[in-house]
Amino acid sequence: MKKTYIWLTQNYLSIITPLILLSIWELSSRLNLIENTFLPPPSLILKEFFILLLNGELIKNLLISIIRVAEGFFIGVSLGIIVGIQVALNKNLQKAVRFIFGILRPIPVIAWIPVLILWLGIDESSKVAAISIGSFWSVLVSVVQAIKNVDKKYLEVAKVLRKDYKTILLKVILPSTLPQIFTGIRIGIDVAWRSVIAAELIAASAGIGYMIMYARELFQIDIVLVGVFSIGLTGIIIEELLKILEHHLLRWNTNIYQEEASEKP
Repeated sequence: MKKTYIWLTQNYLSIITPLILLSIWELSSRLNLIENTFLPPPSLILKEFFILLLNGELIKNLLISIIRVAEGFFIGVSLGIIVGIQVALNKNLQKAVRFIFGILRPIPVIAWIPVLILWLGIDESSKVAAISIGSFWSVLVSVVQAIKNVDKKYLEVAKVLRKDYKTILLKVILPSTLPQIFTGIRIGIDVAWRSVIAAELIAASAGIGYMIMYARELFQIDIVLVGVFSIGLTGIIIEELLKILEHHLLRWNTNIYQEEASEKP
């Protein structure tokens, strides 16, 4: 109970502000200041949300999208970490791929979707590939930058002690870079979530993006907005879960900072 009170005290503005905006929106709709055909009131959207929730349509489409994100994100993150480590530690490889990566990295994921559909078809493979591409670059950049920022003294000490490549990687480089890598992973999951929606809007027969597109064609704006807000809520939940995972995995890093702070006069 005390923790809940402290949390509410610290985050009351984050709670009050959306409630005020929703109240203004609802009131404006009831006073006909907003055209309800194009922007239904929050009460109608909430009603439609519970209808879709209870009949299972919203959960079904969200789960399909989440599974696609999980598959593509795992592939993208794995490749991003592996390639990022190799590029960061090998100067010749850096020079070899600099121009190629410079061309490919700025290309938005949505531009790849028509190409992936031609190569892989409209089934799950093209969507998973689009998500993998989106998350790959975020993680790759974070890994490369994190390894470049590793304190050179640690690497020099490891070399003086004649540690092998595997030991230096696992005991020196990765522990030092994990906080930054997690930042890249969190950015990557955001990009992955946006990528799957883009893919589903273009070519899909299920998923939250497909639900939004189908409702748009039927001019069911309330369902479109339910889908849009569901994407945002799911994104917040995923972000919080990653923060919890990061906190547990990097607890040692937090303890170090706390010890350093306590030692300061």
